[in-house]
Amino acid sequence: MKIHIGQVHVLGLILLIILLSACVGSEPNDPYPSEEGNQSVLYESFSERPKHMDPAVAYSSNEYAFIAQIYEPPFQYHYLKRPYELAPLTATDMPEIEYLNANGEKLPSTANDSDIAYTDYLIKIQSGIRYQPHPALAKNTQGEYAYHHLTGAQIDKLGTLQDLPETGSRELTAEDYVYQIKRLAHPRIQSPIAELMKNYIVGFDDFARQVANKQKFEIKDMPMTGVTALDRYQYRIRIKGKYPQFIFWLAMPFFSPMPWEADVFYEQPGLNDKNITLDWFPIGTGPYLLAENNPNRRMILLRNPLFHHEAYPSEGEPGDKEKGLLADAGKPLPFIDKVVYMLEKETIPYWNKFLQGYYDASGIASDNFDQAIQFTGSGVATLTDTMKEKGIQLETAVTTSIFYLGFNMLDPTVGGDSEKARKLRQAIAIAVDYEEYIAIFANGRGVAAQGLIPPGIYGYAEGKEGINPYVYDWVNGKASAPANAPYLHPVGKAQRKSIEVARQLMSEAGYSGGIDPKTKQALILYFDTTAVSVDDRPRMNWYRKQFEKLGIKLVIRGTDYNRFQQKMRDGNAQIFFWGWNADYPDPENFFFLLYGPNAKVAHGGENAGNYQNAEFDRLFEQMRNMANGEQRYRLIQQMQERVRRDAPWVFGFHPKSFSLYHGWYKNLKPNLMANNQLKYTRIDKAERAEKRAEWNKPVFWPLLTAFAVFVLLLIPAVQAYRRRIKETIQ
Repeated sequence: MKIHIGQVHVLGLILLIILLSACVGSEPNDPYPSEEGNQSVLYESFSERPKHMDPAVAYSSNEYAFIAQIYEPPFQYHYLKRPYELAPLTATDMPEIEYLNANGEKLPSTANDSDIAYTDYLIKIQSGIRYQPHPALAKNTQGEYAYHHLTGAQIDKLGTLQDLPETGSRELTAEDYVYQIKRLAHPRIQSPIAELMKNYIVGFDDFARQVANKQKFEIKDMPMTGVTALDRYQYRIRIKGKYPQFIFWLAMPFFSPMPWEADVFYEQPGLNDKNITLDWFPIGTGPYLLAENNPNRRMILLRNPLFHHEAYPSEGEPGDKEKGLLADAGKPLPFIDKVVYMLEKETIPYWNKFLQGYYDASGIASDNFDQAIQFTGSGVATLTDTMKEKGIQLETAVTTSIFYLGFNMLDPTVGGDSEKARKLRQAIAIAVDYEEYIAIFANGRGVAAQGLIPPGIYGYAEGKEGINPYVYDWVNGKASAPANAPYLHPVGKAQRKSIEVARQLMSEAGYSGGIDPKTKQALILYFDTTAVSVDDRPRMNWYRKQFEKLGIKLVIRGTDYNRFQQKMRDGNAQIFFWGWNADYPDPENFFFLLYGPNAKVAHGGENAGNYQNAEFDRLFEQMRNMANGEQRYRLIQQMQERVRRDAPWVFGFHPKSFSLYHGWYKNLKPNLMANNQLKYTRIDKAERAEKRAEWNKPVFWPLLTAFAVFVLLLIPAVQAYRRRIKETIQ
């Protein structure tokens, strides 16, 4: 068949129309299935698969991002109220607390702490709460568990948990909470809080020894002295002495319920080889269930079809109503039906997808910071005009965490209680300019720390009272300060002492000019770190320069995290960089990082620098179990003074979180204690669809241009072809 020039135009036009028609009605760059466009779906990302989904083991933020939506401890943090306040979750009310003496006799609430031998927490849970559908709870027509006795042949055929077609459910009972606490004690599970709980829960340590050789599910009917189910919906936890902070632990995933059937099911030989484990497929009573766990692509949470009734809060703090945070008061939770977490390891494509509306929220990488954030003349962070035009919301908060430069107090040079070592540490604390660090490496996202306690934690002092006088001076007046000033106050500011003060301390310590009198050369100190990549070099060079101010030569000893941890356990590190996130909003959770009996080398605790001070320990033991009040506040300030003087740490900084959310993201209020915020989130689907269409309109002119070029190139080819045909015929 001959092809005429006119036919070429027609065929090309038809092809172009087909191509353009395929783009009509949806954004051609949309990475999600078209049917999700108008659904209540939240789009998030993850960069690394959570290692643990078992609430007895999980203890990191990327794990809590998932399991806190799936599991439910008896209590939770109120989403809107500040200061942070605990509220019932599966419990009917806050626990009934009883004090007992050594004979088990009840004491009045006004009893002296010294008379209190035990504290009972009586917890009553709601009836009618059910577990999500799960094969571990499936039963056959005879009422027997369908999948508790799988054969080898059946297991060989399994690829994933979803290959088991039947699921079941049952009611949550008090025994499930008791069973989970027993799991915390089981040595095979290796819960990270087991050692701590031995100090508090009565019988915990004895139980751990008794069950050392037992299978997990075999502990179900074995008694633990301090934990008892009183009836179907009520249980009691008995702890040693008085420890008011224990209530905060009951709001953490560690104390979520676990059905014994889950351990029976997952313990079957062969399932672990197929990654069919509790760490891959959790089972809880929360608002969401994990429907897909594909660490190389995506993870998906779906609304739990059996989720019990829970309503959005009807009260908060002043101003919440005006901000629209009570618009959904009393409505049933959750609002989102599906949450899609896509694997994103590179920041640029992640950022671009957020700007296109394909992610609903985003952090801000350093590379994108200037595009998103600008600072006013007074140092206040605001959105750039580009972000404002898109209706993007900025939420900032100083986190309840601290990063610090620690000294190994067992080291003969930087450690110990001598005046020489103390002045050396104080000099280093002045020289290491964390205001500069925040400006260079964190885009100003942080507040220089003045002590152990971050803002938002009881005992944190503002103004002149709250500064570290060994590192800072208080400058009166309203003098201007840079945007990264460590500590501003209406009547003054904290100003880092001059480097000359630090050099004078070096001289008093016997290191005049940074010279070690033993070697007659520059003092050499060692910085142990996990920063080993090329990207870490600028930070390491910065640390070297800070020590060079004092004439000290800093040697960087980089290693992988496992080796670094071993060095810390053995006490072989000299100077190190570490951090801590609050588990609960109480100063005890920070001061215990310097408590002697928590020393890492001697006791395997979280006192990584092995700081030992009898007076500090005495104050800590007196403060830890007190209720908040004037006396406790004074003790906290005394403890702050002690560690500021001794300088076992260079108190680094409290990070400031900057998060961006699209305008269709509703009920947005940062909660630094709660991990289960997802159920409160609502998405305006219509607004999102409208904005996505606006921001991702197909651009057709390149196609039209390409088509025109194609035709122009094709015409000579067709003409040449026709000439050859004619010549052949002739």
